[in-house]
Amino acid sequence: MNNSNLDQTAAELGMGGRLAPEQDNAGYRKRMERRQQVQRQRVEERNKEKGLLLVFTGQGKGKTTAGLGLVLRTLGHGERVAIVQFIKGGWEPGEARALKAFGDQVAWHALGEGFTWETQDRERDQQLVGNAWQTALGYLKDPSIKLVLLDELNVALKLGYIEVSTVLDGLSQRPELCHVALTGRGAPPELIEAADLVTEMTLVHHPFREQGVKAQAGIEF
Repeated sequence: MNNSNLDQTAAELGMGGRLAPEQDNAGYRKRMERRQQVQRQRVEERNKEKGLLLVFTGQGKGKTTAGLGLVLRTLGHGERVAIVQFIKGGWEPGEARALKAFGDQVAWHALGEGFTWETQDRERDQQLVGNAWQTALGYLKDPSIKLVLLDELNVALKLGYIEVSTVLDGLSQRPELCHVALTGRGAPPELIEAADLVTEMTLVHHPFREQGVKAQAGIEF
């Protein structure tokens, strides 16, 4: 059975629980045993390993948080991580303080000066993005780095401060097993096409817009 057939069979068998049509325990157990067999086969046949390009984009909250989750997981496996923040800078968020506990295992660079309405200087903004990209390139080429998080690079691309072709060329220079995560709204189609995993955060509710709740420690920073 090929991969697509395995996927279809897994979908047909379903997740179980109260979603399964069987009313009797014996019938339910039989379905779940078959589902287990299919899942094991799916895992066994998909055994390739490669450095992944992961993109977290969309209007919803949680893009940087998702990237930092990857950072924490990678650090937990004893690997080295580099974080380069575009646009953001000038203050130390809670996650930067927390990650100091990992010492030299993690490198953190916040190389922006804030949002466009704060900086009010396009030329300065673009220069800072260029500097941040040069820093990022150094880590992308470093074989000792397992994960590079390029936070808000999607926004820098959207604002026209760096070309997507420049980014894609830099990403192609990384070691074979180096993972890269890019966050920020408005990821361009070329980046989405090149990515191995793309997650789009959807905005449903937001307390700042709907309730006038300010940014709070532990939630926004």
